[in-house]
Amino acid sequence: MSDLKLKIGCSNYDHTRALFDGTVKIDGVDASFESARIVSDIFERMVRQRAFDVSELGLTFYLRTLDLDDPPFIALPVFPNRNFRHSAIFINTSSGIEKPEDLAGKTIGEFGIYGHDAGVWPKGILSDEYGVTPDQCRWIIGASDWYMPPFDFIPQRHPANVDVMPVPEGKALGPMLEAGEIDAFISAVAPQCVLNNSPQVARLFPDYESVERAYYRRTGIFPIMHTIIVRKELLTQHPALVKAIYRGFCDAKDVAMEQYRKGLMEQHGNLMIPWFTPLFEENRRLFPDDWWPYGVEANRKTIDTFLRYFFEQGLSKRRLTCEDIFVPELLGT
Repeated sequence: MSDLKLKIGCSNYDHTRALFDGTVKIDGVDASFESARIVSDIFERMVRQRAFDVSELGLTFYLRTLDLDDPPFIALPVFPNRNFRHSAIFINTSSGIEKPEDLAGKTIGEFGIYGHDAGVWPKGILSDEYGVTPDQCRWIIGASDWYMPPFDFIPQRHPANVDVMPVPEGKALGPMLEAGEIDAFISAVAPQCVLNNSPQVARLFPDYESVERAYYRRTGIFPIMHTIIVRKELLTQHPALVKAIYRGFCDAKDVAMEQYRKGLMEQHGNLMIPWFTPLFEENRRLFPDDWWPYGVEANRKTIDTFLRYFFEQGLSKRRLTCEDIFVPELLGT
């Protein structure tokens, strides 16, 4: 029998590249991989057009599809994008914000949608650790440096007591932040004014690396942004497929980590990043051997925390669990 042909949409990360270049194969699958300029383009094509059989999807976007009358996807416990997000909070330096608690009562921009993946985590952390909850702020939704209305390809939900509005037509949140039209901005995409080192903007946590490392030491949480989803009808037809896809993504991740480990011998001379070797060694002291674990059990605390934040921020009808969102065949991973 010939291998099953699958179209897979995913960013070409270090830890997925072995799938893109064919170093790693998915058993029984003839896979064609597609990436995109920005990952939300993959999200939109999958949600609107069912453009892929298997796709990367932002975790908050996936959870919103569970509110549809007939949820079309099921997630695998594969997490191709994780990032610490204290660094995703930007402020106007004239706004009077000197510490996290000062965000209360302020107008804050957010990228793409109220409750995007890089927004749920900071809001949850601000609430847990600093007592600042979303209802204490006003929210404007748009893009960093170009006009974009809120994403409309996914159900949008927010509590009635939270003031959320779209960015004014023709405006972008980065320039609004620099001009003081908003006080802060939470975004996975850094605005150009920050990249230009404008004196009018700064990060809420200037030494964000130290803050994020301390957060990980304290909590053990490496925040998850995205997951891998499969169209449900595909699994109905090929129920054994999920384990093969899961294994393929795991193997590709292992290839990337092994390349980094082998690079130590020549002090990562194949990379163009100065002092990468001491950074790699510092991270090895902080993280376990598997920096980016897949599977449910190694990530249960992180996922449960995200699901709690998602519910507390009024983005889901009930507090979901791992058992609600992942394919049953992989719950034991």
